[in-house]
Amino acid sequence: MRVGVISDTHGLLRPETLRALAGVDHILHGGDIGREEIVPELERIAPVTAIRGNVDRAPWAARFPETVDIVLEGARIHMRHDRKTLDFDPIARGIDVVISGHSHKPLIERQGNVLYLNPGAAGPRRFKLPITLAFLHLGEGAPRVDSLDLLD
Repeated sequence: MRVGVISDTHGLLRPETLRALAGVDHILHGGDIGREEIVPELERIAPVTAIRGNVDRAPWAARFPETVDIVLEGARIHMRHDRKTLDFDPIARGIDVVISGHSHKPLIERQGNVLYLNPGAAGPRRFKLPITLAFLHLGEGAPRVDSLDLLD
């Protein structure tokens, strides 16, 4: 299973993002959606699981939870916008992947059997950080990730 992972769109869905996500089986959005139309646009590509980020304060955003636990292809995934607010031990809860956003900095890190993934920001450029998303590959073996710089 190939899962597109994005975050921090802040109301901007670039054509490069839509092209990159074409053909994924599922999309995970790590928060700071920024505009009500973003998730429905992504749902035209694949099913979407999205969480609310700190900029998602408008009434439409209330339908998105602050955290989500989801199982895809047997992988237990925990999503929250800001990894610094993680208040439990993912290993103790049997989590395989923790997805976050917020920092706009791409991060792929393994601690024990847990994969921590921040796909970076796919929306407006912040400082000199890249515009990125990630692909999470699930199925046989441990989850693995490819990162993509959208404007490279």
